[in-house]
Amino acid sequence: MIITLWTLLFMVKLSTSASFPEKEKNPDYWRKQAQDTLSLALTLEDLNRNVAKNTIMFLGDGMGVPTVTATRILKGQLAGQPGEETQLEMDKFPYVALSKTYNTNAQVADSAGTATAYLCGVKANEGTVGVNAASVRGQCNTTKGNEVSSILKWAKDAGKSVGVVTTTRVNHATPSAAYAHCVNRDWFSDNEMPKEAVKEGCKDIAWQLIHNIADIEVIMGGGRKYMFPKNTSDIEYPKEEKANGTRLDGLNLTKIWLENKPRNKIARYVWNRDQLMGLKPEEVDYVLGLFEPGDLVYELDRNKSTDPSLVEMVKVAINILKKNPKGFFLLVEGGRIDHGHHEGKAKHALHEAIQMDIAIGLAGEMTSTEDTLTVVTADHSHVFTFGGYTHRGNSIFGMAPALSDLDNKPFTSILYGNGPGYKLVNGSRENVSTVDYAHPNYQAQSAVPLKQETHGGEDVAVFAKGPMAHLLHGVHEQNYIPHVMAYASCIGQNQNHCNSRSSGHSFKTSVTMVSSALSVLAALQLF
Repeated sequence: MIITLWTLLFMVKLSTSASFPEKEKNPDYWRKQAQDTLSLALTLEDLNRNVAKNTIMFLGDGMGVPTVTATRILKGQLAGQPGEETQLEMDKFPYVALSKTYNTNAQVADSAGTATAYLCGVKANEGTVGVNAASVRGQCNTTKGNEVSSILKWAKDAGKSVGVVTTTRVNHATPSAAYAHCVNRDWFSDNEMPKEAVKEGCKDIAWQLIHNIADIEVIMGGGRKYMFPKNTSDIEYPKEEKANGTRLDGLNLTKIWLENKPRNKIARYVWNRDQLMGLKPEEVDYVLGLFEPGDLVYELDRNKSTDPSLVEMVKVAINILKKNPKGFFLLVEGGRIDHGHHEGKAKHALHEAIQMDIAIGLAGEMTSTEDTLTVVTADHSHVFTFGGYTHRGNSIFGMAPALSDLDNKPFTSILYGNGPGYKLVNGSRENVSTVDYAHPNYQAQSAVPLKQETHGGEDVAVFAKGPMAHLLHGVHEQNYIPHVMAYASCIGQNQNHCNSRSSGHSFKTSVTMVSSALSVLAALQLF
């Protein structure tokens, strides 16, 4: 009887035509839209060859192309629109490429090996950060001699200010490749390391954050417990044992971080939103913000009075970093997009992606494309998808318009290839109409049961704007990305094109001067 009722309801839904804006019925609407886009594209013939004084890299962890599309729709629907026609901030970037994400030893990558690629410029094995492919995961003795430096280090060596902002732990896979050299991404503190590795001289990632590049101006995210001695009560959650300090070496790394700063500089350690928002960027040289013992709380669960948002962290970071006349490099990670997908909780994943897109827009308002290269990409994708012939404007978290023609049950548009959403009730697929599939913690159905959903292996998008952004085009190996950012910034190994240029002088000017000189020579040869 219940199935018959649902069949009836879905037949009614199918017979109802999808609604869409009235203006879209007029072909002139689409012609004008295309012509406006063409006009904008034609302006790109005048390439931006300026020197990138600043570089900002936004990394959406696990933000594959299906996630980008679904985020776009959600953004529009939150604004009361159908959603499909909406533009994300990253959609507005003029240059788009595809990045091949595989690790040297993995067809479907992990976040550590990929971070080494897009930050250090070399592909690496899964599970390792800041070391080349000669290093073996978990084998400490394969670290020495195989370290590779990152674009954050290249920028710092060039006199720029640098920063890392993440919604995960600051010693998680993505940020750690910017400063650490470790054969195991899970060595967050010495508590997670095997005794043999400690005896062999390998250092945990939190220790490396404080010591390897001691003058990183901005560090924000989670991971507080890895900075304090084991069993030290957390300042925010003193009664929660899982929040206690983890370090076996007895070090208080936040204290060491403060002590290592020059006496003529102002450094601040903060652990809550009030402290962060109370900073005066013009008076602060260094900030270490650790806002949770582990990863930051999902945006949908965030306490907006005590926990800073990604957008707020990015604003403070840029205001501190932009004081350097030589410019800055900033890595921003929307890290919990990935976590939402792993848990099969698409609502969390997409709302995390929206927050990163808002931060991208803010960064654009605070900088200029004349001197700031901005790159937005992902480390890998997920086995996340949405489909089912849904009508225009269908809630991105809603049902497909028809029942399955095999088990006669409804299904949501969003599904996963594998993961924790696989459920059988009385030997058959769960009827999703009997559960609250709009709840943030709803785990979308999956084809294969796993405790955690897995990454996807397809290429991911790279969006770019600003100086030399046109060099990100077509299909690239992932490790190509930092080489472009370094070339545009005149840092790192490839600086031959920068030798004769002073600050503020552009590639475009150099090319124009060369062209003019050649024209003169050609004219002289005519006489």
